[in-house]
Amino acid sequence: MKIIDSIKYVLNAVSYGVIFAVVLLVIYPDLSGEGDNWWSFFRPQKTSPAPLSYATAVQRAGPAVVNLYSEEIQNSVNYLQAPRSVTRLGSGVIMDPNGYMLTNYHVVQNAAQIRVDLQNGQRFPATIIGYDVYTDLAVLKIEANNLPVIPQNLELEASAGDVVLAIGNPLNLGQTITQGIISATGRTGLSNTNHTQFLQMDAAINEGNSGGALVNTNGALVGINSRLFREINPQLDIQGIFFAIPYQLAYKVMQQIIDNGRVIRGWLGIDTQVFSQNPRGFLISGIVKNSPADIAKLRAGDIVTQIGDTPITSTIQALDLVAETRPGTELIFIVYRGEQQLKIPVTILESEQ
Repeated sequence: MKIIDSIKYVLNAVSYGVIFAVVLLVIYPDLSGEGDNWWSFFRPQKTSPAPLSYATAVQRAGPAVVNLYSEEIQNSVNYLQAPRSVTRLGSGVIMDPNGYMLTNYHVVQNAAQIRVDLQNGQRFPATIIGYDVYTDLAVLKIEANNLPVIPQNLELEASAGDVVLAIGNPLNLGQTITQGIISATGRTGLSNTNHTQFLQMDAAINEGNSGGALVNTNGALVGINSRLFREINPQLDIQGIFFAIPYQLAYKVMQQIIDNGRVIRGWLGIDTQVFSQNPRGFLISGIVKNSPADIAKLRAGDIVTQIGDTPITSTIQALDLVAETRPGTELIFIVYRGEQQLKIPVTILESEQ
């Protein structure tokens, strides 16, 4: 009896299996073919890897990059000729939803009127809130609300080798994206203005890109596109060298212009040189007469190792610290004069530059 029951159980199982197989063949006819078709039904399907794309970064940052048209009235040297209007192309970056934006000063210099074109087609007249010649930055304002803002992160540190995208309006072609890497980084302070402090990159920029955004692959602002290297030395046929103002520096300048109408820099009044025998500090090589350094009795030959509570690791760091100190503030300088360590109070004054 047990044998018969076992046989019935096996036959039932086989019958169900045949029925299930027929149903599968009806639904999936390819299973009846030869080769790998049957086994491929059970294997995970291979898919091609997604192509590398920066579209997400562009979608995040692009709407906050505007086209600028700056109109300048130029008088002719010939008094018989009427003044003419010259339009200068540029780009700008919306930094605040209420209409504050950054661009290059040279884009809006001597402008009689400025027009801002948003990527959604809206147009606005812009007002210059202030500018800083030494960093080539200007802050503009348009009367609008709920504007798209460029993604920002003040803790973001750009490094050589980072992939970056330059967004702007080259040659009035419309918003254009170019891609490259950061070739070298400088510093992000307020004390000097030469290009060694800026970001060097090889993402192409042309006329109209100035004042646009340099972003990373997440769309976060890395810098404000500034200029081509060949503008500095037009005699050289150099390619792939472009500059951008670091975001942290641009943000500091913008905040000072919004708060004060100008950039206020601290001034010490010294000439410096790196002291090769002591990497932590710098040598004062000269003192400007009647400067804060002169009044405080700092001397040429003094080695500065600390300012306030901050140990000095480079001359650039020290000058930035002074430049970012509000005039009228007293800082304690720890210096070595020969073998003697001195603590000298210095009252920082405002730079006239």
